[in-house]
Amino acid sequence: MTDFTIITRSMTARLFSTITTIITVSVAVGLMLLLLSLRSAGEEAFSRGAGNMHLLISRDSSPLVSVLNGIFYAKAPPRWIEWSKYEQIVQTYPLDWAIPTQLGDSYRGHPVLATTPEFFTKFQPDPDEPWQLREGRYFTEPFEVVAGAAAAKSTGLRPGDHVELKHDATNEEHAHFEYIVVGILEPTGTSHDRALFTSLEGAWIIHAHERREDEDHEVEHTGADDLLPADRKITGIYVGLPTREGSKVSAALQQVFSMLRADPSITVAQPGDETKKLFEIIGNMNLLFIGMAGVVMVSSGISIMLALYNSMEQRRRQIAVLRVLGCSRGRISSLVLTESAMIGLLGAAAGIAVWLIGSQVATSILKDVLGLVVHPRLDAATTLIIVMATIALAALAGVVPSIMAYRTPVSRHLKPIG
Repeated sequence: MTDFTIITRSMTARLFSTITTIITVSVAVGLMLLLLSLRSAGEEAFSRGAGNMHLLISRDSSPLVSVLNGIFYAKAPPRWIEWSKYEQIVQTYPLDWAIPTQLGDSYRGHPVLATTPEFFTKFQPDPDEPWQLREGRYFTEPFEVVAGAAAAKSTGLRPGDHVELKHDATNEEHAHFEYIVVGILEPTGTSHDRALFTSLEGAWIIHAHERREDEDHEVEHTGADDLLPADRKITGIYVGLPTREGSKVSAALQQVFSMLRADPSITVAQPGDETKKLFEIIGNMNLLFIGMAGVVMVSSGISIMLALYNSMEQRRRQIAVLRVLGCSRGRISSLVLTESAMIGLLGAAAGIAVWLIGSQVATSILKDVLGLVVHPRLDAATTLIIVMATIALAALAGVVPSIMAYRTPVSRHLKPIG
């Protein structure tokens, strides 16, 4: 009988204990691998949302809040930018393009971004890929809507559908104005996939109508001719700076950024820098989660030790028989250590499977909830290190049971039972 046969029979004799211990190890390994793989993949996905934008201008409380609201649709910005201020910025600074945006409406929980047609021709959510339509066309009239891929999927919208948008501040629908869906976008793998896009002029007309209703309850129709300067409001400006052909970096970035920051009435953010700051904050939380995974892994090592330790009382007679058959104390001890290491190896292998399943679930959730497409991946070196560390920890957990096996007296445990 080989050592491997002895070990496998020992493990199958305590099948429930062996399986539960392996599951404990696999959960710890899978969690560790998932956190490490999502850490870099998440940062990459968030960076894609800023696309080819160099600066984001708003009146939010901080640049980070500006990016969270303006790009990732955390909530509608509470402070407005007057249209005259937008025109002043465009005329004063050397910008390649400046796209006005307005947030504040929603449809079935999905944010609605009111903007201009240049949003689809100048701005790219992914620096390497322009917008693409799956169905229909882009909006050209005030009350037309283009739906992001995730928004269309969750709401079932199709070109030709009629919808009524809701104002987030009052939670009331714009009952007098019906929008028509004219296009569905292809997925971009960014937060923009869960948004709907419509004309800025249409948003102005709606709010002008509500203003006029407050002044005169008998208002029947509001059009572009009824807009006042106070109606022309935006919440953000996507800014692109001049770049050399084939380059995504602008030599004027720091100069324009400093000039704009000198204006105390606006908040200016560099989306790339703010995303890095965000992940510095999240990175600290990641360390906490990785530490927790490490604690779970140590706990699994203790579980291995307890499982083997508790089984020693039942195995002393088996060990005594092996000793009589010629097995040395060292061989008996090595059998226990090898069994412990095998449990660690099986747990690590199962942990990789847990990581594969968990990463698919996490990817699906991030895509459906946030519209982010992440690609969790691990390099072979990191995976090998974690697997070897798991096996080493499991072997270490078998030291105490192996010492017990080494010290098992033969004569006492060969006496007839009963």
